[in-house]
Amino acid sequence: MYLTQLTLSHYRSHLLARMHLDARPVAIYGANGAGKTNLLEAVSLFSPGRGMRRASAQDMTRRPEALGWKISGVLRQGTDAREIAFSSEEGAPRQVLIDGKTASQVALGQVARAVWLIPAMDRLWIEGADGRRRFLDRMVLSLYPDHAAFSLEYEKAMRERNKLLKEQVRDAHWYKVLEEKMARTGAQIHDNRRRTVERLGRAQADAQTAFPVAELELMQSEGTMPATAEDLHAALEESRFRDMSAGRTLVGPHRTDLYGVYAAKGVPASDCSTGEQKALLISLILANARALAADIGAPPILLLDEVAAHLDAGRRAALYDEICALGAQAWMTGTGPELFAELGERAQYLEVSDEDGLSAVNPVGYFA
Repeated sequence: MYLTQLTLSHYRSHLLARMHLDARPVAIYGANGAGKTNLLEAVSLFSPGRGMRRASAQDMTRRPEALGWKISGVLRQGTDAREIAFSSEEGAPRQVLIDGKTASQVALGQVARAVWLIPAMDRLWIEGADGRRRFLDRMVLSLYPDHAAFSLEYEKAMRERNKLLKEQVRDAHWYKVLEEKMARTGAQIHDNRRRTVERLGRAQADAQTAFPVAELELMQSEGTMPATAEDLHAALEESRFRDMSAGRTLVGPHRTDLYGVYAAKGVPASDCSTGEQKALLISLILANARALAADIGAPPILLLDEVAAHLDAGRRAALYDEICALGAQAWMTGTGPELFAELGERAQYLEVSDEDGLSAVNPVGYFA
């Protein structure tokens, strides 16, 4: 799975950029602020969701024109090629077209898959549970595209239930339908997460890699997650008056946390060094890619923002070897070509520069 063409129009710092690509990794270098990460964000939109920055369509438009933006590309997997386009006019929610026809996020997830690692994730193990849930759900979504629909339905029902709780509504009939929806979708969300954690564990264990294995466990902020939809429904009913005191729902998959351990050392990820935490994240991203490749017959597109800067030469070489062995089109950014020296001619290179507030993208030859 790889992009053979990518065009950006009025997207963030890029007025117009056209790229013709092959299946090799894409090494992108240039000064800080030149617009490298904007390219990765554009590619991240080829998978369902809000993209790697979780930005609104309005935030993605180029200033000061603010006319709207468009991204288009050709995605190839084997002999199959699909034309995919995204656009937004004057800040309106982005529209998705697949082969010229309007498509949903779920349909996009059936066609394109991308996983990413960005610098904001470096503190994943030591910050709040919200970030770890998002990190986990992004991997879940790559393996189970219907996860997004379950999540949206669950969150909508929970918002309505929380409104009733805050208004101190005590009539059980108002809660019945909402709690049935939350139980049905919440159990599916938890099952998708559980299966993903199991698959990531197998994908790490089966690989010969220079990156450490992360043992993962799903935990609740308090108590345990009910095992079935029936159990979750009963737990929501039982917790109703406690939830009313709190003004919010205190049981369910929205209270799940991801706990990680550096397996070889038996040390919680939160207690590891910065370098070890980064290596654990890379290990999980690579495991996600392997699991996806086993599912769909091809690895997803990988987006690795500034990943090389935090690795020594040996680890960089190991990462590049694994990416090439996987056969993934990995888009990677760095400030200079020397960060990709170990890739050599196995990659294609793009230089991004800032020219009077406009990002310019130029393909360059391999630097020996």
